Formats: sequence, structure tokens, C-alpha cells
Amino acid sequence: METPALPHEVICHILTFLHPSDRKEASLVCRSWNEASRDHQFQKNLIFRFPACTSSLGFIRGLACRPRCSLIISHVDDSSVSRQVLEEVRVHLGAELEGLMLPRSSMMESSLLKLLPSLTALRKLDLEGLDSLFMSGVFLSREEHRQQVRKAMKNLEELNLSDLRYLSDLSFNRLTGCTLRLRRLALAGCHIAFEFDPYLGCAVGPGSSAMLSLRNLLRLLQDQSSTLCSLDLSRTSITPESLRSLALVPGLHLDELNLSGCKKLRDYSIEQLCRHQRGLRKLDLSGCTELTSRSTIAVVAELKHLQSLSLSRNWRVTEKGMADLTALPSLSSLDLSECVNVSGEELVKGLSSAQPRAQLEKLSLKSCTYIQDVHSLARLLTSSLKELDLTSCDVLTDSSVHAISYYLAGLRVLRLGSCKLITDWGLLGMTEPEDGKDPSKDKDEENGPSFTRTFGNIGFFQPPKMAFEEKPRLVTDADLRTFREQEGTSLRAIKGLEELNLSGCSNLSDVSITQVLHFPVLQRLSLAMLPEISDDAVASVALHCRCLSSLALSGCSRITDEGLARALPHLPRLQHLRLAHCDGITDTSLSLIVQHCTRLKTLDISSCKDITVSQVDFLQSHLPFLENVQYRFVGGADANLTL
Repeated sequence: METPALPHEVICHILTFLHPSDRKEASLVCRSWNEASRDHQFQKNLIFRFPACTSSLGFIRGLACRPRCSLIISHVDDSSVSRQVLEEVRVHLGAELEGLMLPRSSMMESSLLKLLPSLTALRKLDLEGLDSLFMSGVFLSREEHRQQVRKAMKNLEELNLSDLRYLSDLSFNRLTGCTLRLRRLALAGCHIAFEFDPYLGCAVGPGSSAMLSLRNLLRLLQDQSSTLCSLDLSRTSITPESLRSLALVPGLHLDELNLSGCKKLRDYSIEQLCRHQRGLRKLDLSGCTELTSRSTIAVVAELKHLQSLSLSRNWRVTEKGMADLTALPSLSSLDLSECVNVSGEELVKGLSSAQPRAQLEKLSLKSCTYIQDVHSLARLLTSSLKELDLTSCDVLTDSSVHAISYYLAGLRVLRLGSCKLITDWGLLGMTEPEDGKDPSKDKDEENGPSFTRTFGNIGFFQPPKMAFEEKPRLVTDADLRTFREQEGTSLRAIKGLEELNLSGCSNLSDVSITQVLHFPVLQRLSLAMLPEISDDAVASVALHCRCLSSLALSGCSRITDEGLARALPHLPRLQHLRLAHCDGITDTSLSLIVQHCTRLKTLDISSCKDITVSQVDFLQSHLPFLENVQYRFVGGADANLTL
């Protein structure tokens, strides 16, 4: 008797419980599951990425039956194939396309002008780095073209013009003049004259054909102040006076502002900004190296609705004001990476307050070398934290990992790279026994030579070893039996991990990797520079973490072809694989990658001495989605040879 098919509604309900990557796999089961996966509730904010090549033509036609979506088309140039791809987009997706991004492209204006008038539903246009479009200075110079584009882009909300070397007032005005209701504008890395023309030494007028001026930018902000809520001026030379002029634009109420890498800014300019743009919800001040804790205090005093703050790489920022920062009720993301003077004491003090405090979901303390009290931070953030970055926090020990495992079971992202004091005992959730010391070492210390005042420093004296150089006691079978009885205190307790970085934790071995890394939804894993792990660890990871899309094993010298042969059949979703400096990898591994990793996009096999260039060519010709292969120092290849 034939089993009756499940109703469409029931399959859709089942799919709602799956992660998007799992839902994609489920759509391959049969036709009814494929149709359910394309239900309207799953078809929101869809983005499809593909290169401008002949094989993409059929894929574009297949998208015609889908509802509105966005496209990322890479490597578009002025070739006949690229023009054909854009024509297929115009014919089949023109009225349904909501977003268009063209990274790493060099298309000419004629190609884009032919496409844009047909994109009547376009809401996002990304022209980042597309210098070929603006180099001539005649883009949209004809009125008839501007009228066509204006009609099509009347609903455009997001415009990205970052990293355009040839953007000028004239070309900027022509393009933005076709938009009526911009909400988000990105000009990161653009050459903007904020004070004066560097060639003429005088103020830049609003109609420059050589560069984009502050006056012209202010004019746009004034014209579209009623809708514009997000502005990205990162990596520009904006001055404190220019920032003040921007903050004072009548009617401008920004929700998001990115000033990352703007090194000319000072504390008083941030104070002015906070005073006049109190509605900011997201503020990025990373890399503004002249800022101090005065800026932190200004943020606390004025930005009561702030949700995300980045002070990364601001080495002059100290603990001052951190306790009050945690009192902002809406703050959910805080980035203090590379703030070397931050120890976390004030954060703990603020989070311990009885008053309403921030419910942080993301916290980055990368390279904050004074961070020690991870236990208190973990205990105070138990209910909210989803992402924690403690990369290069040198003083973190196994007890820190124990606290994270016990209190932060809801984590989705955990980065512990280069924390050299973490050992197998930390991941296993166990304490290294007291008898872990090497008895021969103690004997040598007791019976070793004594030194007089005269001969104590003539080359015989050996300096004491650093803490991370001390080798922990090896885990025995008896220890593992104990671990299985109390594994709830190990890193394995964080069952929902989607990203884990343990690269550079050189004391980790197969023992903890095979026992602990059992994460069914883990997607990104880095085990780079772990010299003690072998094929057994790689095979175990693949068996228990089958959702992996990114795996880094660079510098793991004990991994061989046998380990990849056991692992790769379990990793069909793998898109990014890093195997640089793995001396045990040969051409056999490339054949295995071709056989099992058909979705691979990037591969790094640099300095794998037993791989040949001919096998790399074979791999490139057989993987349709492969975008980048790093193979420096492979088979005698030149050091700069990359795809």
C-alpha cells in the first residue's frame, strides 16, 4: 500500500523549524519538499550570488518563477558573455529584482544604462569599487538617460558608492538626482574634499568635476533629510568641523553612522555629534585612534537609544565610563577589540548594578590582554549573550572555558583563537590533577647546579619558562570516563554553536577535539595552527559536525590524505577550506575535494609541497562554484601566483 503524501501545509510547518542551510538541503528530497521550500514565508530577502559566465544563463532563467529577490553578480566586464548575462537579468528579472550588487566588476556605462531602466522594483544598488563606470566622467550626462533611470529608481532606498576613486560632484549629483527617498548611503573610502581643494588650495565648489566635496554632500543630506537614516563615511578624511556641519543639517535624524577609520576625529567632535544626533542606534567609531574615554562618556550621556557601539582599535580608550555604558537599556552589541587598556572590571561593575542594564547579545574583547575575570562576565550575561570574541586574550585559562561552558549555554558564536593557555582539560570541563607536574623536572630543579654571584650569568642560567610553554598532563582513559559522567560542564554543553574558533590554541590535541566537538549546527570551524591534532580529529569533526560550510586546518602538519578521505564524504556543504602548510596533503586530497566538495568556493593550499600545479588546474576545471584558489609555493609555482 502506497504511503499518502504529506499535505503542503504540514511540510511547510516542518521546514519552519530548520536552519536555512538545512531547509536548502531538505528542498532536494523530492518535488513536494522543493515546492514547500519555495513557499512565500521562506522567500523573503533572498540573495543569489553567481559569476558572469555562460553557466549562469540557465540559472537566471530559473529564477524567473521566484518572487522578488536580490542578485550579487561578480566579475562583470565588457565581454559578450557579461553583456548576455545582464540581458538575461533584464528580460527575466527586471520587474522583480529588489537588489543588485556588482562586486569585482569593470563594466562600462552603456551596459548598466541598458539594464537600469528595466529594474522598476529596485531598492538597493551597490556600485562599490566600480571605477570603470565613473572614470570618463560622462555617466548619466545625457538628460534622456537620467529620465529613464529616475523613473526606474524612484523607490531606491540603499545606494553604495564606496571605494570609488573617480567619484565627483557632477557624477554624484547625476546619480543621486535620480533617487527621491534614499534611506542608506555609503561613501566609505571615497576621496572627499572636506575642507579645501588640495590642488588649488581653496574651498571646493558644489560643481567639481574632479572630486566630491563636503558642500555637495551636505546639499544631498538637506534634500533627503526626511528619509535618510544611515550614513557610512568610514575610511574618509572627515574633520571634526565637517562632522559638526553634518550633525547640524536641519531635519536630519540618523539611526546609523559609520566613522570607522576616520583618524582625524577628536573627542569634541563626537560630543557635538552625540548632542545633535541623539536618535543614533548604531555608531561605529572603530579605528578613530585619537578618541579617548571622553567619547565614551558623551555616548553614555546623550545616546539613550543606542543598540550597537564599536570602539575597536581605539587604544586610548580606558575603563572610564564603561560601567555607565552598560546601563544603556537598548545596548545589545559592544565591540572593544584591541582596546588594550580595558580590563573588564568596570563592565563587571556596571553589569552587577541593581539598576536596569544592557542585555548584551554580542561582545568582542579581542586582544584585550588585561581581561581576566571571564567568570563574572559569563555569569552576568547568562540570559542574553549570543556571540563572544576573546581572541588573543593571553591570560585566559581552562577555568575561563569552564565558566563559558557553564553559564553561556546559549552562545551561537565563540572565538578563542590564540589563547595559548587553554588545554584539553578546559574543553573537557575538567580540572587538571595536582600530580600533573613532571617529577623529573622537580628532581632536576633540586639537584641542579648552583650559581655563585660571580658565575650566575655567563650562559649557564636558563630563564624560567613562560606559562604557555608548560605542557599540561596528558588526559588518560580514566579521565575520559570521568568526563563522560560529567560532560555537561564541558564546551559540549553549548549545543547551538554555529561558529567556533580555536586556532592557535597549541595545547589542544585529538583527545578534546574528538570528545567535545559534537555540534550538529556548527557551520564555521577554525582549528588552524594546532600541531597536535591528527587525522582522527578531522574525521571525528566531520562525523559530528556535518553542517560545516567553512573549515580551517592550516598549519596542522599531522593531517594527511587519509584524514581528508575519512572526513570529506561527510561534508557536502563545505564552501571554504583552508589547508595551507599541511605537509601531509598531496594531489590525492585534491581529487577527494573534486569528488565530495562540489559547492566549494574558496580553497587555500599554499605551501603544500606535494601538490602539483597540474592537479590544481584539474580541480579548477571541475568545481563550478570555485571562485578563489590560493596555491603559492605549490609545485614550484611563483609566490604571487593566485587565481
